[in-house]
Amino acid sequence: MSEALARILTAAAAGHFPPSDGATTVIGQPNARDAGVMAFTAHSVIFTDEDPEWVRAELAATDSDRLAAAMNPSFLAAMLARTGRSMNTIDLLTVAGALPGRPDIELREIEDPDHPRVARALKFRDGVRVWAADGGVLVLGRGVAGRWECAIEVDEAARGLGLGPALALAARHLVPDSAVWSQQSPGNARSVRTFQAAGFRPVGSEALLVAG
Repeated sequence: MSEALARILTAAAAGHFPPSDGATTVIGQPNARDAGVMAFTAHSVIFTDEDPEWVRAELAATDSDRLAAAMNPSFLAAMLARTGRSMNTIDLLTVAGALPGRPDIELREIEDPDHPRVARALKFRDGVRVWAADGGVLVLGRGVAGRWECAIEVDEAARGLGLGPALALAARHLVPDSAVWSQQSPGNARSVRTFQAAGFRPVGSEALLVAG
């Protein structure tokens, strides 16, 4: 087990990033579940229990700009083949500081393991908690390296009414930590705008390698 990734994330949440030196940091996985690649400004972090020499050799052989090699599809494909894992997408990684007090929106905590958003969260997070509002759901749980992550789901009929930003903002009040993280697919512009409206700021990109 490695605590190095948790330290990198804690620093990034506070606005302190790895040096923009074009380098790649290769560290061990924080646990058996979490493996993947993060790209910050001109610095990548690869967290895997695979041989670091193999990782660096694959990076060097990747036909890509050096700064983009860790997120290049051919390198990620090699990582997937090596680890036997799968991957969904490359996400935009965002973070926001916690806020005091209760959320302005009315929420009720629920247990609904069959909800698609909840079922997905249970695959990637521990300690998952779920709140419902009229027309939407907010999920909080401990994800990569123990960081607190949130996700939201808004019913089609409730979209365009400000519920998404309200749910994302509520996560900042409910998180039992100094910061809360979230990932958005870059192509899902509506989701990106929703979280940025709630004060989440982009810090990098992330590709998670999913076991089983």
